[in-house]
Amino acid sequence: MILLLEGGLRNDHIPETFNLRCVAKDATTSLPILYIKIVPLLSWGPTFNYSIWYIELMGQDDPMYTSGCLKDYNKLREVEIIRLCLKHFRQQGYDTAFKALQDQTHVQLEHPLISELHQCLVINGDFEKAEKFISDCIEEGLMDDYLNRQDYKHAWRLQHVQGFAQPGNRGGHQLVMDVKKRLIYLFGGWDGFQDLSDLWVFDIKDNYWTQIFEHSEQFNGPTPRSCHKMVFDPVSENIFMLGRYLDNSIRTTEYIKSDFYLYDTRARTWLQICDDTCQVGGPQLMYDHQMCIDVEKRTIYVFGGKVLTPRSVNASTTSEPEYSGLFSYHIATNTWTQILVDCHHPTASQPDVLSIKSRITHCMVFHNKKRKLYIYGGQRGKEDIHDFITYKVDTQTLEILNRHPNSNGQTGSTGNNNGNGSSVSSNSGSSGSSNPPHSSDGKNEPSPGYTLRATIDCERNEIYVFSSLSKIKDRRDIHHVDASNSFWVYSLDTHQWSRIYTSRYNPSSPDSTKFDNSRNNLMEPCPRYAHQFVYDDMAKLHYMFGGNPGRSTTPQLRLDDFWILELEKPKRDEILKHCRYLVRKLHYEEMAKADPYKAMHYLRHQIAEVIDHSNPEQLRNFHRLASLLFKCDEDIKTEERPLNTLPLGGATTSMAASTSANEDKSLTEAECSSDMASTTDDEVCVKSEDNTHAPDDLSMESCSSSTTSGISDAASSYSAYRKSGGKRSRHSYIQELRARRSFLFNKLVQLMPSNMVQPERNLSDFVII
Repeated sequence: MILLLEGGLRNDHIPETFNLRCVAKDATTSLPILYIKIVPLLSWGPTFNYSIWYIELMGQDDPMYTSGCLKDYNKLREVEIIRLCLKHFRQQGYDTAFKALQDQTHVQLEHPLISELHQCLVINGDFEKAEKFISDCIEEGLMDDYLNRQDYKHAWRLQHVQGFAQPGNRGGHQLVMDVKKRLIYLFGGWDGFQDLSDLWVFDIKDNYWTQIFEHSEQFNGPTPRSCHKMVFDPVSENIFMLGRYLDNSIRTTEYIKSDFYLYDTRARTWLQICDDTCQVGGPQLMYDHQMCIDVEKRTIYVFGGKVLTPRSVNASTTSEPEYSGLFSYHIATNTWTQILVDCHHPTASQPDVLSIKSRITHCMVFHNKKRKLYIYGGQRGKEDIHDFITYKVDTQTLEILNRHPNSNGQTGSTGNNNGNGSSVSSNSGSSGSSNPPHSSDGKNEPSPGYTLRATIDCERNEIYVFSSLSKIKDRRDIHHVDASNSFWVYSLDTHQWSRIYTSRYNPSSPDSTKFDNSRNNLMEPCPRYAHQFVYDDMAKLHYMFGGNPGRSTTPQLRLDDFWILELEKPKRDEILKHCRYLVRKLHYEEMAKADPYKAMHYLRHQIAEVIDHSNPEQLRNFHRLASLLFKCDEDIKTEERPLNTLPLGGATTSMAASTSANEDKSLTEAECSSDMASTTDDEVCVKSEDNTHAPDDLSMESCSSSTTSGISDAASSYSAYRKSGGKRSRHSYIQELRARRSFLFNKLVQLMPSNMVQPERNLSDFVII
């Protein structure tokens, strides 16, 4: 079943049309559909009404067109089946059948380079040539795609700036960045006792803070404030500022105006663009909103935030909080436009008015190439909002990326969408899979809260979200057991979240501004809120300053620490070192059986040079290899099989129902077999915790799933093996060599591009017992 569409229906009588996916993964082959399955994602809820729906499928069913697509599809399926047979024949050692099928069908199992690797590694046992071959492949960039699929490794470092002048402790301030000039601007915030109106600039090159204004209001600038928002325009090099928080005691009708400011970084002057944006079609005074700039169209987008209303005269009357919608400000014409109103706005019920569920403490970023706003999370009253929304600014269309039931059993919705979503899948023989639904409990995506900070890299098509001190039952106490930092990456290409790390806070730490991560011994910032986060897309670095650590004993405490977060993918030299380790490790294991003295010399020199001796895990694996020198045939139990094949399904078969000892032993052997074993990327190579770890226990198991045909005796000396005390037959000995080499070959080719290698699945996966 391939996911064709995931969407929702509006709760009205107006017909809606959806475009279904109609091409295969390669984006060129038409996808023939045999069955359509519609699955309702939500069939109950407070707004659910019993309805009768009429569904009509409209598409191309002309035999002149569909017969050609079906013919092409059947041809592709036949080629894939032949490749599966070729893979099965080779992994079982049926070389005659393999050659006959390939000669008659002219179907290539894989790229000739991969076949060359199989010949020199599995058949000939030429480890040095195999190692050079892999080195050449890495140098040519054939494994770059694999490296790009790996998670980032993170590194925090506390920035020690030059000089004594630097911003003091604060939270609720704002940071913006001038990437070209390598400058970071900071304005305002709350220091625990009062709002500030100072303006600072940090020079990244000189590592130096400079105060531009101590009191900006004395130079036609904004008054002291916090919870405001700023954006930087790289074209005009101006900073735009909007919004602020006001205490209830000073929310008077005269004072509660939404002033809009501009700071010219070239002239170093302030300009008040508007005294009250509400009077010119813009938003009312608000706080905890979000602002983004579309540089190409010279437009600023403002979404969300809680609207500040005049202080109520009668304290007993409490009104519902108001939330601001989505606004746009065109810089060139100095005009405001309201695009979406809040769903509780009086005009939201009108059919021609577009509405959205507004919120505070959310994230919002803009992709200048996709021309989309991305909005994630937030809060509305006591409700956590789990929506991940995209808004295409050119066509004014909304889309929910993570439509799934949240923790309350309800599906997130926007505006007039009643949330009764559904997904459409098709039954087709073409390979493909849909992304699994993400959990909204924080395991598969960031938990909504008031501490999320988001940035975007349009070149990498990635959104970064930093989640810190979370709100748990209205407690903002950092000493809570769940206080932690976590960093997430959302790929716009794969539409999946990836959690880079989570670090729990240690309340006993004497330093309130940083704590020791017990897993990797890195100093990291303590959990906080009201901090600020900016991204340097040129140097690929994140900068974070200040915030509120949430200490109940000192509620006025604010932070002034300045942190840099670096994210880095695994490099080519890391995967090269790991591949060399795998190849040399297998070479050593074969050598240990035939010539232990030579193997010991090889272990001390060739393997030792590809080991990171500062890594405890790698060092432990290195020491464990020495035990192979003292192994004998009696230490390894072998179970002979009547046929040179695996149980149906191979290692991918679920063995949950198997409880007998024999079945458990079969599973162990299946895991270390040749091509039939399906190892995942997590087992293969580079990870952030341990880049060169390899499962050593696999080499200690006996594998009897290959025949002796085709393997070169030059790869290992059976006579030397017998002289060293080995008692196996030549057939069993050569059989085990080929199985282990095939297993290593499978692991190595998983690092190569998918269009070059053999099919991922096995022929036995399609056989039903």
